[in-house]
Amino acid sequence: MKKFLLSIITLIFVSTAAFADNAAEALLFFKNYVAAANSYSDSVATMYSPSAKIIRQVVKPDGTTANAYTDTATYLRQMKIGQAGAKLRNYTNSYSNITVTPITETKYKISSLRQPKGETYKLKTYMIIQKQPNGKWLIVEEMMQTKMQIFLKYVKS
Repeated sequence: MKKFLLSIITLIFVSTAAFADNAAEALLFFKNYVAAANSYSDSVATMYSPSAKIIRQVVKPDGTTANAYTDTATYLRQMKIGQAGAKLRNYTNSYSNITVTPITETKYKISSLRQPKGETYKLKTYMIIQKQPNGKWLIVEEMMQTKMQIFLKYVKS
């Protein structure tokens, strides 16, 4: 009986340690993502799964929202085009209220509030990242709110 209890306690400790290590890695991944995005690094594109679910939640002037979905390849092309103008304006985002929530041992949801440079408002955002068998973390889902109404053309009713 003692061996059984010791085995259970050991399993719980090892599982808890694995979750804690992966949560720390997930947060580090997010911080690296923010740094790469704010410096317009090409490495941002390598942080997404080729099949990631990309959601732009448009906040309309009346406060309602509409979701625009796109595939990863289209999103990365749009991001590359947008980076040129953003770099000229020195556009960056800061993030606050960052929370890391485990979904599984190798999949985490990172939620935060995004504040575009020069703005007083904050927008909701989250990304779900998953550790791959090779140890690399990738974004498998991302939702960012935006006030850019141009994205409404991508909303399917």
